[in-house]
Amino acid sequence: QVQLVESGGGLVQPGGSLRLSCAASTRASGSYAMAWFRQAPGKEREFVAAIRWPGSTAYYADSLKGRFTISRDNDKSTILLHMNALKPEDTAVYYCARQVNAITSTVRTRNRYAYWGQGTQVTVSS
Repeated sequence: QVQLVESGGGLVQPGGSLRLSCAASTRASGSYAMAWFRQAPGKEREFVAAIRWPGSTAYYADSLKGRFTISRDNDKSTILLHMNALKPEDTAVYYCARQVNAITSTVRTRNRYAYWGQGTQVTVSS
């Protein structure tokens, strides 16, 4: 059973930056993806960004491209989400997730992710 632990959330002013981290308890192999989703109060959980292996291809929600960057560490068990120019509408709980047997057409699909972290709160407010 894979455990995913997020960290790095907090309160930030509009225009500020945060870096989220997700550490997995086990390394994966083969074709898989690790992703960030977020859920604001009263809204559906939505895709933010993902990295798929092999190849470390990155995918982003169109509305967030250019402000958010997903990256991984060299041992592939930790992913990061760098968030810049944050807006109040970015306020949400951010979740890390892992998908096995991932292909390009499934990396944005929430119900294809079997493993989820507990989430970390990001609040953007002055």
